[in-house]
Amino acid sequence: MIPETVEAHGIRLRPTRPADVPDLVAGCGDPETRRFIPAMPDPYDAASARWWITEGEPAVWAAGGCAYAIADPDTDRLLGGIGLTRLAVARADYEIGYWVVPWARGRGVATAATRALGERAFAAGAARLELLTHLENEPSQRAALSCGYRREGVRRAASAARDGVRHDLVAWVRLADDPAGPTARLLPDLPGGRLTDGVVTLRRLEPADADALHRLHTLPEVVANRVPPTPPDRESIARRCRLAAGYWLAGDAADLAILDAATGTLVGGCALGYDEPATGQATLGYSLLPEARGRGLATRTVRLLAGWAFDVGVARLWAGARVENVVSQRVLERAGFRREGLLRGRMPGVAGARTDSVVFGRLASDRD
Repeated sequence: MIPETVEAHGIRLRPTRPADVPDLVAGCGDPETRRFIPAMPDPYDAASARWWITEGEPAVWAAGGCAYAIADPDTDRLLGGIGLTRLAVARADYEIGYWVVPWARGRGVATAATRALGERAFAAGAARLELLTHLENEPSQRAALSCGYRREGVRRAASAARDGVRHDLVAWVRLADDPAGPTARLLPDLPGGRLTDGVVTLRRLEPADADALHRLHTLPEVVANRVPPTPPDRESIARRCRLAAGYWLAGDAADLAILDAATGTLVGGCALGYDEPATGQATLGYSLLPEARGRGLATRTVRLLAGWAFDVGVARLWAGARVENVVSQRVLERAGFRREGLLRGRMPGVAGARTDSVVFGRLASDRD
C-alpha cells in the first residue's frame, strides 16, 4: 500500500488541495505542459482544477493507481503532479507520469518525484514501471535516464495531439530488481556542451539549424553521399534537428553542427553513430558548406569528433568515401585514419545502381 504522503529526495508527494487551484491552473495551462500532455483539458481553468481535486484524483486511486501533488517540503507550494496508472494487475505493471510547473523546471523536481514514487511503488509490490515520453521532450527523457529507466523502444503513433495528428512516444522501463542509480549512456553530453580547438566548434544540432542544414544537404555533391542519394525536404531536416537530443540520449547518434569558432556561424554538419555498440565500433560522417571548404575545417572537425569518441569509450571508428571523392579521403588520412579497403557496391546510387565505397578506420590505440 502506497502511503497518502511521501517525503523523499527533497520533495513532498501529497493529495492535491483546494489551495492548489491557482498553481494548478497556471501549471496545467502552460503551453509546454499542454504540448506533451494533450489529454489535459484545454483551456485548463479553475473548474478543471476543482474537478481534478474532487473527482479525477480520487478516481485514479479507486482504479488501483495513485495520484499526488508534488510540493516543496519547506513551503508546501505546488510544484507539479505525479501518479501511477495500473496497466496489468496480473503482471504488477504500472505506468508513471508527471508534469512540473514552469517556475520549478530545471531543478530536478521530476527526477526527485519519479524516484520517490518509484521506490514506494516497488516496495508496495510493483514489478515493472513504464514511463512514456514524447520524442521531443528532452527534459523528460533525461529524468527517465537519471532515475534508472531503460529505453525499450518507440510506440508508434501512441499519442494524439489536439489537432488530431498522432505522435510517437518513447517507452522507458524500470524493473523492481534493476540496479540503483542512473542508466549508463553510450553517448554522454559534450563537456560544457561543445568541442572546440579555437578554429572550429562542434555542438549538438538544434531546431534553429534547420534552414542552414537543409541548404547543406540539398547541395548536389552532398546529395550524392546521402542514403538514398536524393535531396531531403525541409520538414525532414527540421525533424532531424528537433529529434537530435533524443537520438543522442538514446545512444543512437551524436548529430552535430560545425561552427566557425570566431563567428559562431554554422558552416557544416557532422555525426557519430554507434553502429556496433557490442564491439565498441562507431562510424562518422561530415560535410561543409561551399564557403567553408579549403580551410582545413573538415580535418579539424574529424580530429575533434574522433578524440571525443575515444574519450567516451569508442574503440574503433570507421568512415567511408566514394571512390571519386578524393578530397574526403585526404581529410580522413590527415585526421589519422588509415585506408582499409574497398566495399564494392556498398552505397545505393541513382536509378538502382550501386556505388563503391573506400573504407577508412582508426583505433583508439592509433591516437598518437
